[in-house]
Amino acid sequence: MKTILVPVEDHDAMPTVLEAARLIARQFDSYIEGFALYPGPGDFVAVDALSNLTVPHSDESDAEVESRARGLFDSFMQAHGVPRMSPPPPGQQVTFSYGWLRPEAETDAFVGSYGRLFDLIVLGRPGRTAQAPRMAPLETALFESGHPVLIAPATAPQGIGRNVLLAWNGSTEQTRTTAFAMPLLRRAEEVTVLSVEGGMTPGPAGDEVAVHLRMNGVRATAITVAPGNRTTGEAILDQAKSRGCDLLVKGAYTQSRLRQMVFGGATRHILANATLPVFMAH
Repeated sequence: MKTILVPVEDHDAMPTVLEAARLIARQFDSYIEGFALYPGPGDFVAVDALSNLTVPHSDESDAEVESRARGLFDSFMQAHGVPRMSPPPPGQQVTFSYGWLRPEAETDAFVGSYGRLFDLIVLGRPGRTAQAPRMAPLETALFESGHPVLIAPATAPQGIGRNVLLAWNGSTEQTRTTAFAMPLLRRAEEVTVLSVEGGMTPGPAGDEVAVHLRMNGVRATAITVAPGNRTTGEAILDQAKSRGCDLLVKGAYTQSRLRQMVFGGATRHILANATLPVFMAH
């Protein structure tokens, strides 16, 4: 995870997003790149009650949006002692650093296309208030970038990846997410592979996954829990809390987005309620 992309937007969770990116970059000696993000007029077709649906009116020009976002990004990195640099030339290794290469603000679609160049995209957990992160950039990153997303919670984490809960459900989406998360899983002191009864798809069992992870140098154990009167998403977050986990690894949208909107699902519940960082891919 040597390259990290942070779309910078004016919302209340932005300091937490930047801190989550910094914590990961410090672990892997990574380069963090920011760019200014603003909602374009074509980005508000889908209706999703998970996130805010209205667009705050703004008379700011693209240049003003970019300047304000860049100032926020630069100020945070400088305050935390992250050195500034451009991407290194051939033969020079990437080191813990940050950069801002784009002089203009970009719309949500850019998150998915430009995100294909980066190992990880960091965004905030969507919310319903006008000052909460929006859902559109997150779904674009998940469905269009081909890379994983780290979703920062409302409160800045003290650390990420020491005690990890891997929410295994047997799906292809979870398999891809687990593969993307391997650099983090290998560094973790503890990894719990959680299977929730009734929340599985046909595929390998959790104890088989734990064996595979141990063969790859991961300190993994497997557990299976009955949800009782809880949903799968509730059971996952309850386990993460009771075990003191500082990262949840979860495949996104094993069910379709439409089905999750109508009937609910683990992904939607976690996106709406997680209080720890969530590592997701589709």
